[in-house]
Amino acid sequence: MTNIVNVPSLTTDERVNMLRAAIEHRATWMGLMYSEAKAMGYDAEAFTRAAIRKTGRIHGEAIKNQMVDAQDIPYFKTLFLHEGVLKYFEMDVKNLDRDNLVVEFNYCPLISAWKKLGFDDETCELLCDMAMDGDRGIAETMGYTFDLTDTIAKGCKTCKLHFHK
Repeated sequence: MTNIVNVPSLTTDERVNMLRAAIEHRATWMGLMYSEAKAMGYDAEAFTRAAIRKTGRIHGEAIKNQMVDAQDIPYFKTLFLHEGVLKYFEMDVKNLDRDNLVVEFNYCPLISAWKKLGFDDETCELLCDMAMDGDRGIAETMGYTFDLTDTIAKGCKTCKLHFHK
């Protein structure tokens, strides 16, 4: 029995559904690459984390290069979490000020993909944490600290992310 509850509330927006499908496709690749590498005896977690962290750093550099002041977290939010991203993950911005960005995800298309592949809760939790290495890489590049507390993959109602100085 799964402890993960991951049900979207926004289901009638065709653009959101198409982009969620693209995110699920990416998550399918990630999950299958991880499981195949593990089955072949490789350190699948280490290379998956390294690749995703590197991707985060690349995205972080792109964001940082658009900013006049990399310490301006509200402007970072506009570049990192545009309106579409907020919809795809059904995010709520809980706190935004010069030093903090706190966001809660209410739905995750990555978890949706992993559950469709039949991964158990423990594997979904690991895949989720590895996927968050992208956000960790972005934060690192920006000079921020990143805290991840609750996650849907752990069976929590939301994922809680905190970028701060």
